[in-house]
Amino acid sequence: MKFFQYSILMGVVALFCSCGSYFNQPVDYQDARIGESTNATSALKNLPLPEEPVVVGVYNFRDLTGQYKPSEIGSTFSTAVTQGATSILIKALEDSKWFTTIERENVGNLLNERNIIRSTRQEYRANSNTNEPQLPPLLYAGIILEGGIVSYDTNIITGGLGARYFGVGGSTQYRQDRVTIYLRAVSTSSGRILKNVYISKTILSQALDASLFKYVSFQRLMEAETGFTRNEPVQLAVTEAIEKGVEALVLEGIQDDLWTPREDQKPFAEKLIASYNAEKEDASVNRLYNRKFIDKSGSSFGVNVGTSLISGDYSKAKAGGMLRLDYTKNILPSLSVNLAGNAFELENEGAFSEKFVGLDVNGQYNVLPNDTFGPYLSAGGGVIYGLESDGLPEGMSSTHFKLQYGLGLEYMLTDRLGIRGFAEHNIMFNDELDQLVHGKRNDHYFNFSVGLNFYLGKSKRERNNNLNN
Repeated sequence: MKFFQYSILMGVVALFCSCGSYFNQPVDYQDARIGESTNATSALKNLPLPEEPVVVGVYNFRDLTGQYKPSEIGSTFSTAVTQGATSILIKALEDSKWFTTIERENVGNLLNERNIIRSTRQEYRANSNTNEPQLPPLLYAGIILEGGIVSYDTNIITGGLGARYFGVGGSTQYRQDRVTIYLRAVSTSSGRILKNVYISKTILSQALDASLFKYVSFQRLMEAETGFTRNEPVQLAVTEAIEKGVEALVLEGIQDDLWTPREDQKPFAEKLIASYNAEKEDASVNRLYNRKFIDKSGSSFGVNVGTSLISGDYSKAKAGGMLRLDYTKNILPSLSVNLAGNAFELENEGAFSEKFVGLDVNGQYNVLPNDTFGPYLSAGGGVIYGLESDGLPEGMSSTHFKLQYGLGLEYMLTDRLGIRGFAEHNIMFNDELDQLVHGKRNDHYFNFSVGLNFYLGKSKRERNNNLNN
């Protein structure tokens, strides 16, 4: 019975690891097939049609990285990226339908073949006395495309996760590389660079395994393991980057009137350009690892609601309501000053209930100051005042000074609006908060809240738009 249970467990682990990769394992020879398309291929093929294709020449789209394949056993002379990027670029230009590509990579072979044709015709004319037409002239390019694969960065992110319990476990690992290309269009009449685009593409490698090592009964050991490794092909990543570069070149050229779409295609072209500009705008605030850069400099205003919980001399503390308004001013990208006003209620069931208002001053440290999601730490001091303290015991005050520290998390819904959660511990300087002095420990209380944070001023994206306009 146990053997059956463990077999079921291993099957479930294998099933949920990755159905697509796990159940498509190669078990036989495969026939040749037409090359795969990428996510950028369909967008490239669905561009608006041109009024007239542009004649372009591509001499060499080179590997400029100087990178060799990483190896654990020593040096290797295999390059990290394909050396046939020129052929990939020519195929992308053909798919776009915007360019008439002429042979320039091996133009020496073309000229040599034309010379052979001329020599053969001259010999034929000498023997037959017939007039053969001359070879037509070669097309010349109004634009040449230059650039290359400028970088191949390995291990920009690595990581993994694993667990094992009583001989049953599994683990996963991943690695991310990145390839970057530049593509530019150069006018052959003036030498002026008309357009220059820059595209990067990440390359993901994953490994996942599960194993079982267990005594299922006396002198009966069960051992099993399964797993897979999946590597995104570098050639497909380069192809997708080049296709995306050609698409960007076409759309930016239309926008700058370097070339023109067909009249009936102009509304469609305008729609694609608007979508492309929005993508560029997003890219301008994204940084490495696809982390969106959000400018939080300046100041913000927050509204929070939550609950307060006392820890004093009475038992059976009850949660009371809390309202918090605060203002935050950035001093440095990761450091800010926070001024907060609080109204809250503290209560112990059947023993104590009191409403308070307070004012806090905090220093706040933002762990990830420009990310969409990030934690922050705060610490400072403040004062609170009891609103219903008419019948206080002799010698007690309704005003209390305190220290506080806390931890919060904020998620940016937009560039100017964030939602956050916060937990805070408030430490008193006396034992009079619950109007009872008992024992040696001072009273303290906790605040838990959620709220919205409104950032004042204009975001980096809005400032860029104003400059562009």
